[in-house]
Amino acid sequence: MTETACQDGRDHYEVTGGGPVLLVLPGGAGHPMGLGPLVERLATRFTVVTYDPLGLAHGRLGLPVAEQRVADWSEGAHRVLEAVLPEGEPAYVFGTSSGGIAVLDLLARHPGRLAHVVAHEPPCVTVLPDGAERRAELIGRLDDPGRPPAEGESATPMGVFLARVLHPFTRYAPAAVPASVPLTLAAGADSHGHVLYRTAEFLAERLGGAFTEFPGGHLGTLEHPVEFADRLAESLLSGARSPS
Repeated sequence: MTETACQDGRDHYEVTGGGPVLLVLPGGAGHPMGLGPLVERLATRFTVVTYDPLGLAHGRLGLPVAEQRVADWSEGAHRVLEAVLPEGEPAYVFGTSSGGIAVLDLLARHPGRLAHVVAHEPPCVTVLPDGAERRAELIGRLDDPGRPPAEGESATPMGVFLARVLHPFTRYAPAAVPASVPLTLAAGADSHGHVLYRTAEFLAERLGGAFTEFPGGHLGTLEHPVEFADRLAESLLSGARSPS
């Protein structure tokens, strides 16, 4: 059974499954499109809370969207956790791509009730020694003048991502995170040799986290949902912090 919820008209999310809480932050503009098979697999082991930070899957696609701030996504994720977490229980957290950036910020700001955080290929490439050049290359590949619209009847989640999320999120440099919460940086096996694989490795060393490979590439959540979900569950449950 899946429950759709909204807090104060701001925070849109869906809850499905049973077991310990796992908060999922999608990539792109936060629209959970295509994540159904992954969530279904995870829901056999977790209560999966899929956060939609802009409400794009909940009737807000096409409405005006301001340039996004990483802090707004992570604060929204924190509010969602406060709403859904049973008393005394910590949450597992997973984010991919732009969602991976948001979960790193969540960990830095609100570590108190987090059991384990996994960030998959967060594109915060400015942390690299040649980060300015790598960010320019990344944006150059994605920022097409013919991109789909971000507003109106023809708006698409990709249009919102390119217009409102790509630039501010790739400028983000993660702050130090507490050592008390296990952190894993992940990259797709098929991404080996690419800049986001290198970024994940670099962040693991810089932030004191573990590094692991997941199935597929940057879109492994969509390409290999069952294998990805099983690898994610294994990573989350390994060395997770117990309830205090």
